[in-house]
Amino acid sequence: MSRPSGGTPLSTPADDPLSRERSHLASSRSALRAMREDVQSLDIKDVTANWVNAEVLSRQIDDRIKALADLSDTPLFFGRLNYLHSPGAEQAEGAAGEQFYIGRRHVHDADGDPMVIDWRAPVSQPFYRASKKDPLDISLRRRFGYTGGDLTAYEDEHLMDPAEAAATSKLLQQEIERPRVGPMRDIVATIQPEQDEIVRSGLGGTVCVQGGPGTGKTAVGLHRVAYLLYAHRERLARTGTLVIGPNKSFLHYIEQVLPALGELTVRQGTVDDLVAHVEVRGTDEAPAAVIKGDARMAEVLRRAIYSHVTIPTEPVMVVRGSRRWRVPAYELEAIVRELLDRDIRYGAAREALPQRIAHAVLVQMERSGEAPDDRVQDAVARNTAVKAAVKAVWPPVEPAKLVLRLLTDADFLAAHADGILDEDEQKTILWALPGSGKRAVRSVKAAKWSAADAVLIDEATDLVQRTHSLGHVVLDEAQDLSPMQYRAVGRRCTTGSATVLGDLAQGTTPWATRSWDEALAHLGKSDGMIEELTAGFRVPTDVITYASRLLPHIAPGLTPVASVRENPGFFDLRATTATAEVVAACEELLGNEGSTGLIAADARIPELAEALTAAGIGYIDPGEETTVDTRLTLVPASLAKGLEYDYVVLDEPQAVVDGEPDERTGLRRLYVSLTRAVSGLIVTHRAPLPPQLA
Repeated sequence: MSRPSGGTPLSTPADDPLSRERSHLASSRSALRAMREDVQSLDIKDVTANWVNAEVLSRQIDDRIKALADLSDTPLFFGRLNYLHSPGAEQAEGAAGEQFYIGRRHVHDADGDPMVIDWRAPVSQPFYRASKKDPLDISLRRRFGYTGGDLTAYEDEHLMDPAEAAATSKLLQQEIERPRVGPMRDIVATIQPEQDEIVRSGLGGTVCVQGGPGTGKTAVGLHRVAYLLYAHRERLARTGTLVIGPNKSFLHYIEQVLPALGELTVRQGTVDDLVAHVEVRGTDEAPAAVIKGDARMAEVLRRAIYSHVTIPTEPVMVVRGSRRWRVPAYELEAIVRELLDRDIRYGAAREALPQRIAHAVLVQMERSGEAPDDRVQDAVARNTAVKAAVKAVWPPVEPAKLVLRLLTDADFLAAHADGILDEDEQKTILWALPGSGKRAVRSVKAAKWSAADAVLIDEATDLVQRTHSLGHVVLDEAQDLSPMQYRAVGRRCTTGSATVLGDLAQGTTPWATRSWDEALAHLGKSDGMIEELTAGFRVPTDVITYASRLLPHIAPGLTPVASVRENPGFFDLRATTATAEVVAACEELLGNEGSTGLIAADARIPELAEALTAAGIGYIDPGEETTVDTRLTLVPASLAKGLEYDYVVLDEPQAVVDGEPDERTGLRRLYVSLTRAVSGLIVTHRAPLPPQLA
């Protein structure tokens, strides 16, 4: 029978459906292997004009080969859809439907007919959104269960059968609750309808996702990137994509998700990486960091940069051959004021100024009967007198030197912060107050720049020369960014869009985000859409219920996460008298399958490390991959954000709170630490628990 491309005709169910599905899996793997071999066999010697083209094409082929890799322990497809009618065809009586296998990437046979459909394709969408109430023309949805790479089970939902009641998928629950060993994995088999809506939202709009612990916001952001690359590949190939995480450990943890989905070109980094104009060797006290991160600093920097512009009071005399051309001061002033009024970048205006002066000279030449062309204008713009005038009127500005002067010259700062920062705020950010006895910093290289200083330099750099904009940026753990850091990220997507991910309750910096509307405004995306995820798929019910006791104290009004897991999880509070009991709790949890994290206040890490070593228990640092022999990670509370473990021992909650500069930040850090467990949590304490947990 004839059929549209994209599916397999429905056939009579075999006597042994599992064997039939295993056979299709084997055939699909063979087809994927053939696709990879076809790419490997390509000969490009006769199709490239030069070595540059050859290098580019060779790299593209290498990326394609990597994208077609068959990962033996990763299911090639995880579901099947049986359409009642062929997608796109008129739903006429008796019209035959089709079936589609839904997987991580597209696989076709030797004739080009698809054997597995990419999860991002429109025809795959009902796998995530179809329901008994709205079956979306799906008669059957089948989920597959795997052990390693072997297909071992399947589960059917007859969405149009009124006799079959809606039920929670056991395979879906098993996949969600599967032990966490190694780096973060994709969630293509378990994306929920509310998550899918965010994943498939268009490239043109910015989306902000507020999500509590375990709601899958990070995975949603990464899968949205994968979807956008599928739907807008050519555009994003030109403009680029970037994932921004809070630290290197977090980025290492998530770095395998996109490659597993066949996407190899997405850059990853931190905000510090974006603004690495200088070497960061210093730190700020919290009050100074808060002021430096305040959006008001942008105006201080703008004033300081444009203060270098001097309104001309002298004419410019251009000599060409035997003729002299005079541009009067009033005309120069008009040119300068016009450039200032246009509010273009300082550097762009400086580059335009000699051309504007040259144009004024050319107008005089034409009036005198000459016929100068563009070459003459360029020559006049390079004239010594013109270059001298430009240097005097609009001198070059080095951003790092400018910021250094603002932070070390009290008078210079006062002149440009007047009406913006009060006197105490100015004193707070100055490196050396007059009479303090501290030596003045005399060079950019000698300065001990802080992370907040680097952001100021990035702002100044953008005021001088526009920052390159990417097509799409994903910003994770965004609640910890300062307004100036949001501006730094926003500069990287001025002509693109963003996915902002975070949880206001997990803000652990003194400048933590107060509202997502405010954050989007600093990002330059005030029209961004704010979505909230409240269904928890990772943290067990008993654990998230206990942690949510802190919400009224750290984020009043925020909706608590409601765990949708059937397994309530393991949770225990233990009063201890010695560190050995903490080690014993780790040994107990290591008896289970999966990973274990020991999370503690940063100051407690050396003592715990020594105790683990003495007990002969091996451990790794956050971000490192677990092995069969080493499944325990020793985690400073300051690095716990974004990470997850099957089981967690949380040591001394009060010490976690006390390790932060203020109680609210400490309680937020504790909330983060309490919500890292996937299956079970033991809280150990010698000191009394924080009263907010009572």
